[in-house]
Amino acid sequence: MPRPLHRGVSGGGRLSGNSHDFWDDTQMKDRVEKEDVDRSRSSSGHTYLSIRFPFRFLFSDNSAYKHGASENGFLSDPFSPGTSRSRHKLALLFLKLSLVAILVLALTGSFWWTISITTSSRGHIYRGYRRLQEQLVSDLWDIGELSLGTSRLKEMEFCSQECDNCIPCFNVSENLALGYSGGKEYDRHCGQMSSQSCLALPPANYKIPLRWPTGRDVIWFANVKMTAQEVLSSGSLTKRMMMLDEEQISFRSASLTLDGIEDYTHQIAEMIGLRNESNFIQAGVRTILDIGCGFGSFGAHLFSKQILTMCIANYEASGSQVQVTLERGLPAMIGSFTSKQLPYSSLSFDMIHCSRCAVDWDQKEATKISSLKYSFLWFISEATKDLYPSRVHALSLSIVYHKNKLAHCIFSHRNQNRNGIFLIEVDRVLRPGGYFVWTSPLTNAQGFLRNKAAQKKWDTVRMFAKDICWDLLSQQDETVVWRKTSKKKCYTARRPGSGPSICSKGHDVESPYYHPLQACLGGTQSRRWIPIEERPTWPSSAKLKSKELAIYGLHPEDLDEDTLNWNSAVRNFWSLLSPLIFSDHPKRPGDEDPSPPYNMVRNVLDMNSRFGGFNSALLEAGKSVWVMNVVPTSGPNYLPLILDRGFVGVLHDWCEAFPTYPRTYDMVHAEGLLSLEAAQQRRCSLLDLFSEIDRLLRPEGWVILRDTVAHIESARTLTARLKWDARVVEIESNSDERLLICQKPFFKRQANSSRMREGM
Repeated sequence: MPRPLHRGVSGGGRLSGNSHDFWDDTQMKDRVEKEDVDRSRSSSGHTYLSIRFPFRFLFSDNSAYKHGASENGFLSDPFSPGTSRSRHKLALLFLKLSLVAILVLALTGSFWWTISITTSSRGHIYRGYRRLQEQLVSDLWDIGELSLGTSRLKEMEFCSQECDNCIPCFNVSENLALGYSGGKEYDRHCGQMSSQSCLALPPANYKIPLRWPTGRDVIWFANVKMTAQEVLSSGSLTKRMMMLDEEQISFRSASLTLDGIEDYTHQIAEMIGLRNESNFIQAGVRTILDIGCGFGSFGAHLFSKQILTMCIANYEASGSQVQVTLERGLPAMIGSFTSKQLPYSSLSFDMIHCSRCAVDWDQKEATKISSLKYSFLWFISEATKDLYPSRVHALSLSIVYHKNKLAHCIFSHRNQNRNGIFLIEVDRVLRPGGYFVWTSPLTNAQGFLRNKAAQKKWDTVRMFAKDICWDLLSQQDETVVWRKTSKKKCYTARRPGSGPSICSKGHDVESPYYHPLQACLGGTQSRRWIPIEERPTWPSSAKLKSKELAIYGLHPEDLDEDTLNWNSAVRNFWSLLSPLIFSDHPKRPGDEDPSPPYNMVRNVLDMNSRFGGFNSALLEAGKSVWVMNVVPTSGPNYLPLILDRGFVGVLHDWCEAFPTYPRTYDMVHAEGLLSLEAAQQRRCSLLDLFSEIDRLLRPEGWVILRDTVAHIESARTLTARLKWDARVVEIESNSDERLLICQKPFFKRQANSSRMREGM
């Protein structure tokens, strides 16, 4: 008899209800054995399901509800065709949950990885980005140079003999042709691209200057443009201290004669109330501006007392005071009071000295008014430099305003009858409590020796000095000493109309760059108004206090770090120069290169000084140098900080010629200048900049540039055109930067010949 169908699960499959599922009675034994086998297979089938679906327990709670029970009381098969849709839904749900979990884990890991990037890692990314930018700028620069034609790739030609002492921006004949007169033809006039397109050669008999300190007292006559008559003729006190001896000019700054420099400086110290000039430092005098310095003997004598004297004088085609002073290894630059302010910050010098400096301190009224007219014309030229149509209306209103203001100024000055505009500029650069020393026949204490005109001039200067709050300390022979007030309240305590007004905050520019002379007192709005007696004395002044650094947004740690970096850099520079200097000297195998002499250089130009760290490091290393610190107009202005540290410096635009004569400096240094200039909208090319460096550099002088790899490589390609010897040096501490060390060869111009030859 047929038996009822046995429903079960075996191997994860399902048994059907056809005839193959029925068994005969005669096969009972086989059937029983088969059932035993089926039971074992059923057990193994459940095990197989457990392996294939390890997450089945997630749905165990509601499995009965999902599958339900059959009519015969058996649980329905969850994997039967009737439940396939539910099975797919479960699989999809599981898949979705898995994807969500993976996504959450990925986002969490990415977030933690992002915030775990260190500052240094971000710095590397930023530097890499900057490197790409700089490389792009450098490539565009090179393309621009190459686009000018193959001729630009040739070596630069030498200038004619007439240009041996040429200074762009001081072309007298060109200035006269442009209509400048009344002394303004000797003033500085820089137009667009005022640079030299050739290499200036030294005179035929030029010789390498003697090393310091011998070179301070003896210079080669052929190295400066001067006649024997100019050497022997009497002039200022310091000019009388010269003697011509065959090929040399000798200076006797320590002469025991009655009018010797030593006696003169001793007299000034006594007039101030000091024992002698050695006490200048204790009195707060570290930096002196010497106007019309003669040939620098005043500063040469005081240098041994740790006093730093900056000489300024007008441009002179022959017998230049500035050129001779620089040849002696002393600080100097071309500068005048004709119509513009000096490129120094306000409150910069502790003393200003004028010994027969040929400056009319009682400046005439007409010149003052013409100076105001010049100011008006200067404003128009500046305003129209980059004129856009949308600004025309605003400019016209501004011109009307300044024209009315000019008329008011002229009327007011005519009525008040004030003179002494040059003394106002002296007052601007003089620190509170600083000294103004004037030696002139006009100041002779014996009044009966003055004529009526001289007496009038003296009275004018004396009264004007009183009006600007200067105290007359002493008057001896031809020398008079004033002291600038240390207290601002002196200006407000003056009688109305008794002196020039104080500049408003908008007109009191701390670091003017050849702005027109002003008729108001500047520097009074500065946060740097600190009397010299309250300032730290040298050399402590080189390390500014926290309060002074806060003016520039700096902390003592910033200056300390800068000092450490530069101390290390200077040591490396000197060690790098050793093999270069002595590479052509014979030596035995195994011998080390000798150290370079401490006085191998004297005049140093730092083209991008920043905090003056290079200057500070050279002094700490015991190098017998002085540094002209230059702050580019295209970068942040730290010139006041440099001057407050007791160094000398100046503001300058490197697309213009530097105000000095050719062959001035033994070493030119620049860190980051190429990157700084590349970031600006250029008015000049890299070749213009390098040709100006060549003009300033003495034969066999050094150039040290530190910048990014891209800019150094661009600069290196130009050194061949300038005929320099150059090599690139890697910096281990910073793979993004390189050093470019160059030396200018000594090319000589043969006498009575246009041929050139290199000095041996």
